[in-house]
Amino acid sequence: MVGSPGAGKTLLARAMPGILPEMSIEESLDVTRIYSVADQLPAGTPLIRHRPFRSPHHTISHAGLVGGGNIPKPGEISLAHRGVLFLDEFPEFGTRVLEVMRQPMEDKIVTISRAKGSLTFSANFQLVAAMNPCPCGYYGDSQKPCSCAPAVVTKYQKRISGPLLDRIDIHIEVPRVDYEKLSGDRVGESSESIRARVQAARDIQRNRFLNKESSIVCNADMRVGEIRQYCKLQDEGGVLTVRLSLTVSKHQSLMRAAMSQMQLSARAYHRTQSVKLARTIADLAGSEEIQSAHLAEALQYRPKLMLN
Repeated sequence: MVGSPGAGKTLLARAMPGILPEMSIEESLDVTRIYSVADQLPAGTPLIRHRPFRSPHHTISHAGLVGGGNIPKPGEISLAHRGVLFLDEFPEFGTRVLEVMRQPMEDKIVTISRAKGSLTFSANFQLVAAMNPCPCGYYGDSQKPCSCAPAVVTKYQKRISGPLLDRIDIHIEVPRVDYEKLSGDRVGESSESIRARVQAARDIQRNRFLNKESSIVCNADMRVGEIRQYCKLQDEGGVLTVRLSLTVSKHQSLMRAAMSQMQLSARAYHRTQSVKLARTIADLAGSEEIQSAHLAEALQYRPKLMLN
């Protein structure tokens, strides 16, 4: 999330636990094991049933984030397993600290090696990051002018490397909230109703992967092999379809244009065109098929240049 100070980025992130689906018994056991090894299991809580929400300060070391020590212990990314890892003031984290997350974000595990051996901890977390667009925080703001030079804005934004940004599926701008909305009596949608939709989408995904290996419980867990298996194009009677009943003639044209104009990588292609993001959007909408609108929405969440 990118936006001016006070726009509500941190509030949105901290509201995430209220809309997350319930953990299964297997997920609860995984999380409980990690907290037990880290000696952070709450007293009187033999089984953790709520998804973790971890929000480390930007001064954290890379060992504190991924784990380490003479006797290796889990870091924040493992303590956020099956939950949310929130990194506020994203560019303020050290470059080395951020770059060590690239491998765990792909493999969903982190291996810590020492002279006496190595340990592997689970790290299947949902990363939520928030940042200002520039050091003063007001680049592109509709009301307050930015006081930063263009070169300073560019340098600030380049603290986040391209490979790391490419691993983040959804990039959104959080605009300033108008006075009329703040002072109005209109009540927004409750977290309970949003959570019901999220839970329904997660149930659809659990049923989809019911007969697969236990590590795949949702769309985000799928790897390239599973993506190819479930989204393999088939030619039946001259009409291209996929195993998820998806007619892809229009989708192919849309993705071909997106690959060229947006310069999508192979990783970004799989995350948007396949059952990673567009499939999840369709699940949330209760659609059995991935529509062009779902695919177009997934493409809209790709990163854009903030500095023109």
